[in-house]
Amino acid sequence: MSEHFRIAIIGAGMAGASLAAETSVKDSVVLLEAEDRPGYHATGRSAAFWTESYGGPLIQPLTSASGSFLRDGGFLKDRGGLTMARSDQEEALEEFVHEFSTAGVQIEWLTRAQMEKLVPGLKSQWKYAAYERDCSDIDVGALHQHYLKQAKEQGTELHCQSQVSSITRTSRGWALETLGGERFTCEVLVNAAGAWADKVAGLAGITPIGITPLRRTMVQLSVDPAPSPDLPLTFDLDGLFYFKPENGSLWLSPHDETPSEPTDAAAEEMDVAIAIDRLEQAVDWTVERVEHRWAGLRSFTKDRLPVYGFDPEDSAFFWFAGQGGFGIQTAPAAARLGGQLIQGRSRDHMTRNLAPDLYSPQRFR
Repeated sequence: MSEHFRIAIIGAGMAGASLAAETSVKDSVVLLEAEDRPGYHATGRSAAFWTESYGGPLIQPLTSASGSFLRDGGFLKDRGGLTMARSDQEEALEEFVHEFSTAGVQIEWLTRAQMEKLVPGLKSQWKYAAYERDCSDIDVGALHQHYLKQAKEQGTELHCQSQVSSITRTSRGWALETLGGERFTCEVLVNAAGAWADKVAGLAGITPIGITPLRRTMVQLSVDPAPSPDLPLTFDLDGLFYFKPENGSLWLSPHDETPSEPTDAAAEEMDVAIAIDRLEQAVDWTVERVEHRWAGLRSFTKDRLPVYGFDPEDSAFFWFAGQGGFGIQTAPAAARLGGQLIQGRSRDHMTRNLAPDLYSPQRFR
């Protein structure tokens, strides 16, 4: 026997959990997760932050629209964000500041002396910086659990260890079967499978969009001097590294994007070495030891924008994928918009300034 739901969502990471919370107010929803717990892959490995310039100007509206929800819900902790530039990058940094300040982002120009107060030990090549005072850390676990809890209270059924192995189109929608023999039917199938999104589309007979998983490395370091807890999230303008403090240690990424098959990603020695080398070229701190290393997969479309909407080939197949490295900071607005598109609801205060066509799968067909 099959259980029937109005909506079946494949993937219970941040994307799937948030969309389940948005849609289960009105519809019956089942959330199918391949792993033994939700959020095992990208969500559970995120060093997430909320900063409006991250992801570029076409992601910024989603990030900005999510800010009040995250802050009012207690999911943000003030951090501050610094984007550093060399003397030869003055013009590029001016363009960066102008672009985002014009869009309403609170961003300001800092001199070398102002930078040194925020990040002691900077090497001499860093001359200027853009500072985002509103940049904040996100409590990813709390946000994810909030959405899972809300979805459950509204009747969503969560099934873990339920990797979908077969998807069949029916006259009423879709018939799904898992490797464990579970069977479900639904009217609307939502693809929130992250790095596996194209594979899920293929199972359903839908043309893949071309979502590429890219490996991102994170390293936890012991450094001397120990980082101040008030150290800002620090980027370089070229996008070669970022770092921030975490409980007396330093979290560092080489901002790598290595194409990967969908998999349980792990940090590679070369990427760890590259991260440390880039840090040592930026500051005069001493790296004492590597305390921990990990990697996750960030999934991008060809134009590096997410894809939200019904596939032009089948109006019962909804894409909710390709969130890159900004899926956590944009989750509230993205889920609200996704729920409105699925259920035909009107836009509200959170989504009124968003342009759904920008993220539509129609652009790939």
